[in-house]
Amino acid sequence: VQLQASGGGLVQPGGSLRLSCAASGFSLDYYAIGWFRQNPGKEREWVSCISISNRDGGPFYADPVKGRFTVSRDGAKATGFLQMNNLKPEDTAVYYCAAMYVVCSRESDEYEYWGQGTEVTVSS
Repeated sequence: VQLQASGGGLVQPGGSLRLSCAASGFSLDYYAIGWFRQNPGKEREWVSCISISNRDGGPFYADPVKGRFTVSRDGAKATGFLQMNNLKPEDTAVYYCAAMYVVCSRESDEYEYWGQGTEVTVSS
């Protein structure tokens, strides 16, 4: 049972990346997908979350990424995505996807499953 995040890389400021989050060993159908990021020596930072239904007012975004990042999940709810546009150097981090039952949370402790992280570097 695991999540796997992919799609990270090196991009210039203003560029775009699309991260993916795939589940194996379980179905994401009933799980909210959260995205976090972390730099060495810093706490893990919540970035975005999409629940199983947008009736909760979501998806949700942290203020630093609002208007630049878009979270989504595919029709079969088997994979989550984080589209990151207009990337800035301060977006540089290891990005993690995580899953928790049904609803979104900004608290990492509430997530049940975690991916291994994918590194995003924004630099010219």
